[in-house]
Amino acid sequence: MIAFVLVPVIVAATVAAARAGEPSEAVRPFYLQPGLELEASARDRFIDPARKILNLNDEIRQGGDEGCLDPSLPFNDSDYDPAVVAETLSLKELEAGDEATVLATFMASGNAQTVQWRLKKLDGAWKIFDIVSLTKDWALSRFQCE
Repeated sequence: MIAFVLVPVIVAATVAAARAGEPSEAVRPFYLQPGLELEASARDRFIDPARKILNLNDEIRQGGDEGCLDPSLPFNDSDYDPAVVAETLSLKELEAGDEATVLATFMASGNAQTVQWRLKKLDGAWKIFDIVSLTKDWALSRFQCE
């Protein structure tokens, strides 16, 4: 019985490791763990200008204020049901050399939402440098956190 349980786990881990180098796999964790982008433990997944804005948001929050970012950026600043997002999430990527774009499309607030993730490959890892809404008018790089 144990062997049957371990085989799928080992296969799943191997597949995940093989896909970890894909741009879409750098984005997927933000949909599996809402709020990840605001956690200090995930800051190494970002580079400037996104990292700078996230750090400024941290400084504001450490001062006792709410911060300058909506905690649902990956979800296009929409009310969302994690189960619906997981069921409808589609990640499509376009890679061009050391840059990539991942389009995340999903249902939230009763509408199709599309968020563009812009990434650069540094030292073999995909790092996020911007998050842009394609259905609303915002980009992480344009936030004015003061």
